[in-house]
Amino acid sequence: MKKWISILLLSLYLVSTTELNQFLKLPVLIEHYNEHHKLNPEMTILTFFKLHYDHPAKDADYKTDIKLPFIMHSTISLVFILASNFNFEMTASHYKVFKNHTFSAFDEDFFIKGYLHSIWQPPRKA
Repeated sequence: MKKWISILLLSLYLVSTTELNQFLKLPVLIEHYNEHHKLNPEMTILTFFKLHYDHPAKDADYKTDIKLPFIMHSTISLVFILASNFNFEMTASHYKVFKNHTFSAFDEDFFIKGYLHSIWQPPRKA
């Protein structure tokens, strides 16, 4: 069950934030190609793509042309809004109080005092 929920959520995320939602328009592309093929049986799929994607023109079926995939670039936005009367309360029984411990950032036993001063010296003339 977790696997299917993960796949569903990943699919929703990818479709809403990338251009993968354009593939949802493939039935429109197939239907529009069939319409053109009925009008001109000699039209190939390459001619159809060249007509609509290479040099698109505003013709009689322009409203259908802009619904084809990858013609208009847009993404679907999913918005979640919390209700105005939403309240979030935490009581003291839900969290624990931790003690504060102090520790040094380095171990002083292994720190060589003059080591850092000798590294950052300007070059000397020989």
